[in-house]
Amino acid sequence: MKLIIVESPTKAKTLSRYLGKDYEIMASMGHLRDLPKKKLGVELDNNFKPDYVQVEGKEEAISKLKKAALKSKEIILATDPDREGEAIAYHIKKILDKKLEDKVSRISFHEITKEAITKALAKPGKINRSLVDSQQARRVLDRLVGYKLSPLLWQKIRRGLSAGRVQSVAVRLIVEREKEIDKFEEKKHWQIEVLLGKTKKDSFKSLLDSKNSQKYEKSHKIDLFTGPYIYTQGTIDSLAKAKNIITDLKKQAFIVLEVKENESERQPQPPFITSTLQQSASHRFSYSAKRTMSLAQKLYEKGLITYHRTDSTVLASSALAKIRAFIKEKYGDKYLPSTSRVFKGKSKLAQEAHEAIRPTKIERSEENLKNKLGGGESNIYNLIYKRTLASQMASAKLKQSRVTVKAGPYLLKAIGVRNLFDGFLKLYPSLLKDKYLPELKEGDKLEDFQYNTLEKESQAPPRYTEASLIRILENKGIGRPSTYAPIVSVIQLRQYVEKKEAHFHPTIVGTTVNSFIVKHFEEIVEIPFTAEMEDELDDVSHGEKKWQAVIKKFYTPFAKKLVKVSKTAKREKIPTEKIGKKCPDCKKGEQVIRIGRFGKFLSCSRFPDCKWKDHYLEKIEGVKCPECGKEITIRRTRTGRRFFGCVGWPKCKWASWRKPVKTEKTST
Repeated sequence: MKLIIVESPTKAKTLSRYLGKDYEIMASMGHLRDLPKKKLGVELDNNFKPDYVQVEGKEEAISKLKKAALKSKEIILATDPDREGEAIAYHIKKILDKKLEDKVSRISFHEITKEAITKALAKPGKINRSLVDSQQARRVLDRLVGYKLSPLLWQKIRRGLSAGRVQSVAVRLIVEREKEIDKFEEKKHWQIEVLLGKTKKDSFKSLLDSKNSQKYEKSHKIDLFTGPYIYTQGTIDSLAKAKNIITDLKKQAFIVLEVKENESERQPQPPFITSTLQQSASHRFSYSAKRTMSLAQKLYEKGLITYHRTDSTVLASSALAKIRAFIKEKYGDKYLPSTSRVFKGKSKLAQEAHEAIRPTKIERSEENLKNKLGGGESNIYNLIYKRTLASQMASAKLKQSRVTVKAGPYLLKAIGVRNLFDGFLKLYPSLLKDKYLPELKEGDKLEDFQYNTLEKESQAPPRYTEASLIRILENKGIGRPSTYAPIVSVIQLRQYVEKKEAHFHPTIVGTTVNSFIVKHFEEIVEIPFTAEMEDELDDVSHGEKKWQAVIKKFYTPFAKKLVKVSKTAKREKIPTEKIGKKCPDCKKGEQVIRIGRFGKFLSCSRFPDCKWKDHYLEKIEGVKCPECGKEITIRRTRTGRRFFGCVGWPKCKWASWRKPVKTEKTST
């Protein structure tokens, strides 16, 4: 009997469908060994040797694996094909009896199909120590930062705080974006829209080109700078100016100055990698990165998609052949490009999973699996299926028309788009929208039928969403496919940021901690430094650097800085927000809002002299509970996720993930 060890029962069940009675398949249930929870677990004086311990609660699983291994003639480790999976395989081997080492082999596959498993079993290999060392280096590095910097935060700010190497960079990005928003000054301006046409039936909307208008008729009698209309080039900064310009426009003759037409192609996007799947699921379904990865993991373990932690946009040649054949059969030759599309990845290197995320069988559409998948799984599978198929379909062809209309010294412009061939957009019909322009030629005279003033406002830079935060982390080279979801989850769990209407806002605690770290450890949260560290960890994974040397290069100056800051840095106080009420207990202090482990709560400003505290209920103005009519408040789960609940809880159980709308009758 041969023993195959994987991480999860679902993966074991899928493998068992393809393997016969000669194999026993068991699950390790994740990691079996890790650094200890309550101490550093790294020997600083012994070249950063990690002191691994058995993970609590894994005694039974380890015992079963050991017994099964002893009676097996071959032990095959089939954990996931990345650094984390390689590390799990390494630790499984370590817990087995030493006399079994010669029986242990390692197989790797990027999809759980009969073909992939058969191929992997035909050529078993050994554990890749470079990948193990890279994962170990990241684990040790993060442990050193967390266990050395966190106590300093306790000393200088408040007990219970913690710091993470990459998470601190994410918090810094969010805090700095909030500062940009605070400094931003909104400025209003107006656009002028004119409905033009030969007849009203064939009319179209055009916009005044305020930037270039005055350049076209210098002999015009009205001085646009000093005349009665006080018109400034490029900006109409008041409604009065807009109305004056409209008054003048109405006196002009509208003549087509130029018509330009050109055909263009719209190319499909590459198949998904980890980050783009997370971003797309966030935009489309408002899924968190953590939820997306959980759903994708289930799809992978069921054998429906290839491995979902990857930064490669490559598709295997065998998969490409099947995809192209499917497109030809289902959609016809015109939807099939003459050659396969090859996409160049944005990442500095494609990590261990050398393929993009794709369905294992392209003929298996989401509709075929409807009764076999949960709603979330179905949504993610459908995204992957369509993106993969579209990536190898023909380009969409568009015809774009640009019309410039002259009216005295003014120029007006209009753009029209017509779809000539849908191509890959056949999978996304909602994106096929024509913008109509009538047939026009130079010199045509047009009538003006309607004028509108459009009030616009300069926009502050947007706050980060999960999707945009992951995108900038990826673009800056921070983090890797397996780390994006944990980064986003941890900064919320630590109460350093909170999500409101899908956007991240830094909390007072997050802002204070960020200020302290930037002031005293700026190199740790510098984007170039963090990106360089990621590159060095990649070098370790390729066997180009020793992991201990990478750790030493970082830790030596970091340890010195810790000692210096501990002695010289002043203590920082987390600001509190007063709500204008006296403490009901001592009657002396004021009620203030503080942030604790489970979110915001009320406390006395005289704490610790006065121990009074209470729940803080952030109410939604103008919205009533649909069950009992009381007010609705923002609450949090133990993992920090926001939801909306009745102020009458626990008597009233009404709750919703979605923010209630202000209507006469509240619905969710």
